[in-house]
Amino acid sequence: MNRSAVLWVTLAVFAQEAVWNFYDAQVPEQLRHYFTSAGVIGLIMGLDHSWGIFTQPFVGFFSDKLVRRRAGRWPIVLIGAAVASVPFVLIPWADNLLLLMLCVVGFAAIANAFKGVTETLVSDYVVRSQRSKAQGFIKAGAALTIIVSSLISLLIVDHSLHLAFAIPPLLMLIMLGLSWAFLGRRHTEAVLPEDKTETAREFGSPWAVMKDALRTPSSPTFLLMIGIFCFAGMWSALRSLMTPYGTQVLDLTRGEAGGLALPGAVAFLVCVLPIAYLSNKLGQLRSMRYGVGLFIAGLLVGFAWPTVPGTITAMILSSLGYASFAVNALVALWNLAPTQRVLGTYTALYTIASQSGMALGPGILGTTIDLTDWRYMLLNAAVFAVITFLVFTRLAARTPARSAA
Repeated sequence: MNRSAVLWVTLAVFAQEAVWNFYDAQVPEQLRHYFTSAGVIGLIMGLDHSWGIFTQPFVGFFSDKLVRRRAGRWPIVLIGAAVASVPFVLIPWADNLLLLMLCVVGFAAIANAFKGVTETLVSDYVVRSQRSKAQGFIKAGAALTIIVSSLISLLIVDHSLHLAFAIPPLLMLIMLGLSWAFLGRRHTEAVLPEDKTETAREFGSPWAVMKDALRTPSSPTFLLMIGIFCFAGMWSALRSLMTPYGTQVLDLTRGEAGGLALPGAVAFLVCVLPIAYLSNKLGQLRSMRYGVGLFIAGLLVGFAWPTVPGTITAMILSSLGYASFAVNALVALWNLAPTQRVLGTYTALYTIASQSGMALGPGILGTTIDLTDWRYMLLNAAVFAVITFLVFTRLAARTPARSAA
């Protein structure tokens, strides 16, 4: 495993996710100034993710064409980050609904376009057999962003919202700049050579890649995308609605509620690397199924124990369950690709599945809250997560050989 490359790709993903985690933690509370319905807030938080469904197949396919060139995929990442920072910083300055929606949608549209390209960078520098382990390190870096986001919420949001929204994009630009300086500038030296034994397959468009991948509704790729859709949807819903849940059910301040994810992030960070190594023995799909089971157990604990300690316990257990999914899902999808030349486009398939779930999940969960009460949020999420467990159970039983790849 190219440890230096993994380090700098991890830093790049960290930079990107630091912004997204703070966005998910604080933008819903910003929207509550204009909307009282949890369903509407969840729908808006979900719709911003839908941009990636339309943009990432084209951006991912274009990035696949750049891999063997001097700068590789890096220009897409660097330019996208610089442009996306502008509307993000302006969110707390928006003094009416129209301006707020322009900032929120503008950031989401731009940031979603290059998000998958950053995640695909690891496949350019790490051989196939080591990518699950590399993903463990990368997801550990992503867990640190939840800690950073939570600390900003706890220490700064209640004192200066404008400063709080300026810190994450500044960190993103600095860290992406460092990643490019130490890895991107020597891309031609670090990138993996082409596999001469691989059967050459050329695809003329991202649609041709997707048509090949989704030949039938029973294909492993299609089933895996359904599982990704379901799990990503519920995880996004919890992230998006946890701060309002903390203020409505646990009587916390906005900053305190924004920090509820911190203990779960620490648990994720501690356990994600052992999970990555264990997944090589259990198989990726089986590991994801066990993760969903733990995720459901955590939600049920939180529902049965509606206090701050109970909610923290729930977030720790559900975060560990999500860790198994986060480490394995994208790599499992890459392993189904017909050629290594389309991994950026296969990352776009992951995006289509995950972003579709993220687009619908908060709205669905929020609507169930409107029909019941904030008190039942975790129980409602657990019911939906059972569907995810059934999908991964069927997929693991049907494709045991691929799950261990």
